Amino acid sequence: MSETVKVVLCGPPQSGKSCLREGLKKAIRCIPGAPYPFAVTVNPDGEGSWFAETAKRDLMAATQYKNAYKTAFTPEFAMSRSEWVKNCREPLAIFDVGGKISSANRLIMQYATHGVILAGDKSKIPAWQEFCTDLRLETIAIIHSDLHEVCDRIDSESPILTGTIHRLQRGEDVSSRPMIQALARVLVGLV
Repeated sequence: MSETVKVVLCGPPQSGKSCLREGLKKAIRCIPGAPYPFAVTVNPDGEGSWFAETAKRDLMAATQYKNAYKTAFTPEFAMSRSEWVKNCREPLAIFDVGGKISSANRLIMQYATHGVILAGDKSKIPAWQEFCTDLRLETIAIIHSDLHEVCDRIDSESPILTGTIHRLQRGEDVSSRPMIQALARVLVGLV
């Protein structure tokens, strides 16, 4: 077990990583004795951890802020986010990375300890598995994100959590979904 568990939520774009992050934060906070889930966005899409709460209150304002904070994925940006991951000392940290296999994400993810792969397109999963393996990240979950499904499906919980999560839609509370509950237990169990 690691002193600090640093988990990256990774996978192709538009898979629902930010929605997963928000659901996980809420689910983990409901587990008695769990550490605070320190969740950080380390990609330049402008959608920080604040976005979901702000969007619930005022979607137009949240979208304006997101567009204002959106920036390019420059080497400087990647280096600064890499330092965030490297220097994080929280017991449980969750990092929402960009949706591309790139040198920038390699730099950012190199200091993480574990990977959760979320993909809407199953054919993209092997490339992300290889990317995590190259970075020596222990892949703890491989989840298919299906916007059109009506329920979650857990195929396996050990040694890797696998299955499908349904309808990761912005603005919806997904924290009680079976896949998110299972992943929350896995993460808390690592601490």
